[in-house]
Amino acid sequence: MMHDTIAAISTALGEAALAVLRISGPEALKVAAKVFAGRAPATELTPRMAHRASAKTADGITLDDGLLICFRGPASYTGEDVVEYHGHGGLLVTQKVYEAVLAAGVRAAGPGEFTQRAFLNGKMDLTQAEAVMDLIQAQSTLALRAAHEQLGGAIGKEALALKEVLIPVLAHVEAYIDFPEEDISPDTGAALIARMDEVLIRARRLIDTGEQGRILRHGARTVICGEPNVGKSSLLNVLLGFERAIVSPTAGTTRDTIEEVIQVHGIPLRLVDTAGLREHSSDGIEKVGMERTRRELERADLILEVVDASLPPAQTHRVELPEGAEKRRILLLNKADLGVAPGWPGEAVRLSCEAGTGVEALREAIRELVLHSGPLMSEHPVAINSRHQVCFERVAAHITAAKAALNAGQAPEYIALDLREGLQALGEVVGVVDVEEVLDVIFSSFCIGK
Repeated sequence: MMHDTIAAISTALGEAALAVLRISGPEALKVAAKVFAGRAPATELTPRMAHRASAKTADGITLDDGLLICFRGPASYTGEDVVEYHGHGGLLVTQKVYEAVLAAGVRAAGPGEFTQRAFLNGKMDLTQAEAVMDLIQAQSTLALRAAHEQLGGAIGKEALALKEVLIPVLAHVEAYIDFPEEDISPDTGAALIARMDEVLIRARRLIDTGEQGRILRHGARTVICGEPNVGKSSLLNVLLGFERAIVSPTAGTTRDTIEEVIQVHGIPLRLVDTAGLREHSSDGIEKVGMERTRRELERADLILEVVDASLPPAQTHRVELPEGAEKRRILLLNKADLGVAPGWPGEAVRLSCEAGTGVEALREAIRELVLHSGPLMSEHPVAINSRHQVCFERVAAHITAAKAALNAGQAPEYIALDLREGLQALGEVVGVVDVEEVLDVIFSSFCIGK
């Protein structure tokens, strides 16, 4: 399949000023020469320069007029010969040009196949390939920044750096396997353990960013909760900037959860407006809504509890939060324009959804909680995804086991087994597992057979 020439429409379908069609593979230039006619055939075009060309059918019927750009492999995105046609962005014209390219002898590309070829041809590691989709799907400034860091190879470079620390450790242990009459000296053992500790510290630091990665990619799950008719749906509408939820003075209007995604100071938030919580309800549907609200509170990364500021705390039914959720809560005193009753804590955010005041103070409170005392501990996170997290957790587990085996004076074969597993897990992060690197270090660092 990797020897096929593939093609795809690389821009979103719909009416637009431009559409880009991409061809990649060994026959890319020849196919382009069949479909696109210009001053010179595509096989003779200067790479990386835009050339005017017309797209034609096999019968010579002109379909479109645009620009043709050729990229000679390996200096291209996929590492193969690549041709891009930039034409008019109408649905029909784009589809007709695409059909003409397929008819010229290429295969329709599968999902992600261009990036897959880039990875297989060594143009990027696996973490960078994953970052391409993160970049496309980024819904906030911080998510975009994290995707750029990963696309630049931040995670892959750290994984490879850990391999460089670990390979000499395995090489030393392998050498002792080859010379069973030699025991690992205390000084050598201490040096090996120090290297293992370095790998463990750095791996665990990356594991800790897994939660950051989840929130950057999917948004901090932010639950708006409180008694009925305190302004929860009004708050959702104010934060969104448009009327998404029905607002009514009738208590119990919101029966089900409503979700929308916004960003606050670059932080992605997945807002969840919930049914109001009260002690008793005779409405069966409202009871179901309240049960869903309680389940949402258990899943929440951030809780915005809304109360009526004009009522004293004694007359308010506060939301009972799950264990450990208090540190994720921001108390909002809504209807503050009507006056704030005595007894409410000074750190609570005062706002009025009706008057539109206090919203910026709320945004600052969200930023402070999420960035500095919540799940995001840095504005410039290197945020691993769930696959990376599993790999680094395996690294930590195997290195911990190897360290314990070394401290217990076990046979070097047992130590080497865990070290190899740890190295394999590191290789899986970037999509490369190469045991030859260990052999290279053994032969270059030790005089085996001398």
